[in-house]
Amino acid sequence: MTIKTILPLLAASLLAACIPAGPVGNASVPEPAKSVELERYLGRWFELGRYENRFERNCEAVTADYSLRDDGMVRVVNTCREGGVDGKKKVAEGRAKVVPESGNTKLKVSFFGPFYGEYWVLDHGPDYAWSIVGEPSGRYLWILTRTAKPSEQIRKMLKAKVQSLGYNVGMLRWTQH
Repeated sequence: MTIKTILPLLAASLLAACIPAGPVGNASVPEPAKSVELERYLGRWFELGRYENRFERNCEAVTADYSLRDDGMVRVVNTCREGGVDGKKKVAEGRAKVVPESGNTKLKVSFFGPFYGEYWVLDHGPDYAWSIVGEPSGRYLWILTRTAKPSEQIRKMLKAKVQSLGYNVGMLRWTQH
């Protein structure tokens, strides 16, 4: 193959990788509801539920750990167990930068190279015990809690909040811990 053939194929592959996959669960994603105190948001989160996505396929016992880096960015460490709660551990480490003038509600997250994805904290509890995270396309959604197995009352409340934000709750995949 010549360089003239390879470059268009490479460009098309990169462009295809940037196109969100999966169905749209919310055609009109709202702006985040309230600002985020970054220091309170840091720490460990347990994924209660999500919209299924290719990078978490077959994952259970999902956690996300956020910490401040020396350069002011946020260190992101996502961990899951493949195939079940006792499955093989899979870890992805990335970095995030806060979008200026977003009240710390919007971040740009990267797990590889110079490519960043949107991460919006759409809502969170006043005590930072839960968080609802999405992005502008409506294809991705995560419900996070500070405990692995919150009460049924908390689970129902979060499902209702997600629905009130315009998300299709029928698309939720509940994470096992």
